[in-house]
Amino acid sequence: MAGSTFGNLFRITTWGESHGAAIGVVVDGCPAGLTLCSEDIQKYLNRRKPGQTQYTTQRKEADEVEILSGIFEGKTTGTPISMIVRNTSQRSGDYSDIASYYRPGHADYTFDEKYGFRDYRGGGRSSGRETIGRVAAGAVAVKLLGQLGITVDAYVESIGPVSISMDRFNLEEARRNPTGMPDAEASAQAEEYLQKCIENQDSAGGVVCCKVHGMPADKLDACLGQAVMSIGAVKAFAVGDGCEVSKKNGSTNNDAFCNVNGQISKKTNHAGGILGGISDGSDIILRAYFKPTPSIYQKQQTVNQAGEEIEIQIKGRHDPIVVSRAVVVVEAMTAVTILDELLRNMTSRLDGIKKFYHK
Repeated sequence: MAGSTFGNLFRITTWGESHGAAIGVVVDGCPAGLTLCSEDIQKYLNRRKPGQTQYTTQRKEADEVEILSGIFEGKTTGTPISMIVRNTSQRSGDYSDIASYYRPGHADYTFDEKYGFRDYRGGGRSSGRETIGRVAAGAVAVKLLGQLGITVDAYVESIGPVSISMDRFNLEEARRNPTGMPDAEASAQAEEYLQKCIENQDSAGGVVCCKVHGMPADKLDACLGQAVMSIGAVKAFAVGDGCEVSKKNGSTNNDAFCNVNGQISKKTNHAGGILGGISDGSDIILRAYFKPTPSIYQKQQTVNQAGEEIEIQIKGRHDPIVVSRAVVVVEAMTAVTILDELLRNMTSRLDGIKKFYHK
């Protein structure tokens, strides 16, 4: 499947460039009858909007969504939902000097090698603005999942060397502070760290943790990995305890099953809610590991298109860290993936098909 299209039954296709006229998405396969309006989409887009804190790019964009199709009298019609967000603050001149060389950590070189040319204005399709379409589609998926009692919530677990404490966990705190961390004390420490990064003309990486509650049994592992790893700045993906399981024994890693009020449950959740690639009914826990923003103001060594070694100093408006704005992107790609898999899972058992068609 093309790199801009995700899903099978619930399928999304994103389009547009960072400094083009607009960014958008087409959502195909959303069932008819879902109550949906632009406000449902906008509240998610507002969470990834630039220029809201000193730790995000100061590019000023309203990121206002317009729904072009697929909605009638406040409900989805079952036809493709097309959404557009117009770019209003392009400053392509900030990038004109990079047309002749390759920025370290960016996709400049790889785009040139694959396509023979590239859109150097803000990175084109490799820019973080590409995620606008993902978030808009994810908002639709979240709304639909809510009808099934399934919730998707993400937050920043760590920034650089600063990690949250689950003893102080408060998801509402993550939605109101500039770091996206559900721990006020850790957030304050992270802000101090980020301030030092800014003073040093540097950037920072971090980890986003996402929790899915209410998911029934379904095949998920590989699909979630593909979806989350497709987010531009993500360099690693983990479910449950992730890489830490390699240090454990079976006796300490296995989640013991138990009976809670007649319902099969688990005493722990090292597996992150997925066993044998299939969700087991407990909370799905996944993590996305984001690299530091490659655009830093320090002088760096690189080469130009002629292969000559040169020294550069990048200009423009750049995020010193991306994880705080990427939280909602991880939520969106998770929601799109699990909704698509739920729709596909409807055909996995004969009794389910009979129940649907013979009422």
